[in-house]
Amino acid sequence: MKLNYKRTFLIGLAFMSICSFWQFYDNEIPKILTYHYGLGETYTGVIMALDNVLSLFMLPFFGSLSDKVNTKIGKRMPFIIAGTAVSSVLLFTLIYVAHIGDNLALFIAILLFLLISMGTYRSPAVALMPELTPAVHRSKANAIINLMGTLGAVYTLVMIKLLLKSAENEADTNYIPLMLSLVLFMIMTVVILFITIPEKKLMTKVREGVEDFDGEGGLIGKELSEADEIKKDGSAKEMLTKEVRRSMTFLLLSVFLWFTAYNAVTTAFSRYVTEVWDLHNGAYADCLMVATVTAVLAYLPIGTMSAKIGRKRMILIGVALMFICYLAAALMTTFNPIMNIYFAIIGIGWAAINVNSFPMVVEMGRSSVLGKYTGLYYSFSMAAQVFTPIFSGFLLEHVSYRTLFPYAGVFSSLAFITMLMVKHGDTKPLKKKSILENFDVED
Repeated sequence: MKLNYKRTFLIGLAFMSICSFWQFYDNEIPKILTYHYGLGETYTGVIMALDNVLSLFMLPFFGSLSDKVNTKIGKRMPFIIAGTAVSSVLLFTLIYVAHIGDNLALFIAILLFLLISMGTYRSPAVALMPELTPAVHRSKANAIINLMGTLGAVYTLVMIKLLLKSAENEADTNYIPLMLSLVLFMIMTVVILFITIPEKKLMTKVREGVEDFDGEGGLIGKELSEADEIKKDGSAKEMLTKEVRRSMTFLLLSVFLWFTAYNAVTTAFSRYVTEVWDLHNGAYADCLMVATVTAVLAYLPIGTMSAKIGRKRMILIGVALMFICYLAAALMTTFNPIMNIYFAIIGIGWAAINVNSFPMVVEMGRSSVLGKYTGLYYSFSMAAQVFTPIFSGFLLEHVSYRTLFPYAGVFSSLAFITMLMVKHGDTKPLKKKSILENFDVED
């Protein structure tokens, strides 16, 4: 039975809504903290790391909690609906408080509750896709979900460009129009999701195995991972050789390092263009949008090339491209349109990493404990996003804003070195039946 593309796109509305918020959070909350409330870069970095600290605990907890829930509207939908409703109210309140006064303590308190609210439904929203998709189709479905998330992020960047007009004093920027556009978008997408996706009915159909057959009366078999090939006795006990465990360690370290580099740039770039290049009115959004759109367009050719030259080599090419562009950006003393070209190449490099790194982690683990290795992957990526806003923020405040791109370059070079040590998980992917499978990246 073929993948239900319409259903999958509709399921992706939840992730689209979530990504639209995080695009705003990563780029505009630091500016509000810095320019409106006068916080230094170090304290701003600490606050910006809160969501990642909370995620380390909240994502697995609420994902597990939603597994145990059983309501008339499903297992995940209650979390998605309640989380979106509460988050929308808190986002409105947050921006309104910043608009009418300078009470930093109140702003941070509301922000903390907003981050907690967002954390309650991120995992259930992501879990909705595999829950309502037969296992054989989840790769293509995950590609669609990620494309929907990208569209959500692009929506926010477009709204920033259209609605965010900086005042003569950055502290007086009016965020109300932008906030309203985000709140309406988040609510509308989830309302459409709820109306069109009867979770409990679909969940029952999938769990009964109605859609788990190949159309010829036979069950579709699963592929074996590298660890499964080591031990095939059916035991749930994990078994990794010393060599595979070593490769896993270096790969996860690489994940930490390249997220440390990339997240530093995406978090601080909105302030970098103001402090270093004296650009205003959301000018940074062009570069970030170029990087995002280029990454999406690059997934297909990268997926094709990875099948020919291997995952590891493609990742190394991606890391090298990003390092070169970080170095080139560091040498620019004023803004030049060529920066858009650099960010386009950064987008290609990031796509090369994303398309291949998560499959390599999974390839080294047993298919029976795929969730564990997925958790490991996200633990290292989240740890990087906790560490880098604080450390890079300290350098921005106490050394110079010009440390941003050299900082990213150093950690990218370290990721290249650690990636060279990875010797497993590089099984070349099978030829895809659909181009959408080449878009299969992390959530």
